[in-house]
Amino acid sequence: MKERKPGDEFAFITDRAREAGAVEARIIPAERIIVEDRVRLKCRAGCPSYGKYLTCPPHAPAPEEFRRALREYRAALIVKFASSARLDESVRCCTLRSLYDPEAPQGRKDAALRFMKELADEGARLHRVMLELEQAAFSAGFPFALATIAGSCRLCGTCNAAGCCNHPTMSRFPPEALGINVVKTAEGAGMPIRFPAPENPDRIAILLID
Repeated sequence: MKERKPGDEFAFITDRAREAGAVEARIIPAERIIVEDRVRLKCRAGCPSYGKYLTCPPHAPAPEEFRRALREYRAALIVKFASSARLDESVRCCTLRSLYDPEAPQGRKDAALRFMKELADEGARLHRVMLELEQAAFSAGFPFALATIAGSCRLCGTCNAAGCCNHPTMSRFPPEALGINVVKTAEGAGMPIRFPAPENPDRIAILLID
């Protein structure tokens, strides 16, 4: 009998991810996902999405709550997508500052706005891909499969952050919102993220499977 290799059970989902456009897709044990409190601190200190989406902090589960849930999962699919959003050299190291600093030159603001729009449009597409992978895992007998998405939720033009979600069956959390250190987790999976960001930055999403 041929020896069963670790990850063979989930080979179908890595194949589906690549068919959907992922440049890399790997299964790792769920325990190798790195969750850190400081990731949420970074959200609060520097992310313009903080408090504006029901899927982002402070609405998303706190890291300690997520750690408890994560212990009940066996595996995770790490998915890397090559972004089509183009990051102009003039805003490579200071995109958000270029966007929000009132003293930033208009040309840099325009470049930052264009990049953020392209990133958001692409995020909406990748959101759909991750939901499809989640459904594939569910249909294969993993009912607790749960996707995370790359970037803030883009299901609505404006999130109903003060009320209830308009798309409760489709909304998903970004991994950073749960406290996942995506950089360390991806590196540990053999899928390092490049810094400083290249002209077309990599996008990472994670599918929990069990």
